[in-house]
Amino acid sequence: MSSPNRPRVVCLCGSLRFQSLFESERRRLTTLGMIVLAPEASNGDLTPARREALGELHLRRIDLSDEVRVVSEGGYLGSATQREIAYARERGKGISSVDPTLHL
Repeated sequence: MSSPNRPRVVCLCGSLRFQSLFESERRRLTTLGMIVLAPEASNGDLTPARREALGELHLRRIDLSDEVRVVSEGGYLGSATQREIAYARERGKGISSVDPTLHL
């Protein structure tokens, strides 16, 4: 929960195949005065070890956030996003979605 002296921190989660939606949502939330944490697309192929390290890094973003906002279209939730949602739930984070058809 954010304090009155600190802006709300929102962590965007979802597949980076929706990169333009991530960017749009980041801009929208920032304009509303929120701090937005999100994964960054990486160049080239990732090794399994590097992919795992980036996944753990994203869990730390969730730790820092007040809320998780799922970026998805058409109800798509990949396994990494499902893991992140479960992690956020375990830690009592608020969870919302940009996709109104997605039932979390």
